Amino acid sequence: QVQLVESGGGLVQTGGSLRLSCAASGRTLSSYTMGWFRQAPGKEREFVAGLTRSEGRRGGNTYYSESVKGRFTISRDNAKNTVYLQMNNLKFGDTAVYYCAASLSLGSRITTDFSSWGQGTQVTVSS
Repeated sequence: QVQLVESGGGLVQTGGSLRLSCAASGRTLSSYTMGWFRQAPGKEREFVAGLTRSEGRRGGNTYYSESVKGRFTISRDNAKNTVYLQMNNLKFGDTAVYYCAASLSLGSRITTDFSSWGQGTQVTVSS
């Protein structure tokens, strides 16, 4: 399995930006569908953004939840074996622990399809 470590969380004001990183070891991330999920207190873990595995020279396709579409961007740096989540125009409702995860299922949004998870990084948006 691939080991994942998130970083980049913190405290930001409404309208601000953060970039989360997810560094991998053990396997090459380009072989996986990568996902970002989040979990707020008292709520279930929810899908945020996904990036399908690279197919030949194609870098993969991105997909997002409706709540973050147009504000968040997922990307991958194959040379660094790292996935990123750029979060712009943050809202109070984006406050949560953010997790990255890896899946062998193409284009999934379901937590049970993701077999490797990081430990999470806290994002707090103040109003």
